Amino acid sequence: QVWLAESGGGLVQAGGSLRLSCAFSGNSLSFHSMGWFRQAPGKEREFVAAISRTDTNLSQSAKGRFTISRDNAKNTLYLQMNSLRLEDTAIYYCAARLSDFTAFEPGAYNYWGQGTQVTVSS
Repeated sequence: QVWLAESGGGLVQAGGSLRLSCAFSGNSLSFHSMGWFRQAPGKEREFVAAISRTDTNLSQSAKGRFTISRDNAKNTLYLQMNSLRLEDTAIYYCAARLSDFTAFEPGAYNYWGQGTQVTVSS
């Protein structure tokens, strides 16, 4: 059975850092692409970052500030977030898809975690 569970969210001041983690089950997921999305109140879920065995992608907003990585030995996906801004406030979700290629659309992902809240204060 597949599951994903995010952790590491919280309250941080603007300019600060957080590292999100996503523990996942199933060795098969180690070979598939995974991603991070976020959803702010009243807004649609948006792409943040994705990683496959051969590629990583970041949104324009995340470039230069966020880093996505994965430790397959620990079955864990990470999102290191630096220089956080007020507009980064959202619920952050990790997701996995049954493909070796990264994707930007939420509908392309097959499995989702429950989300973790990130709040950036001034």
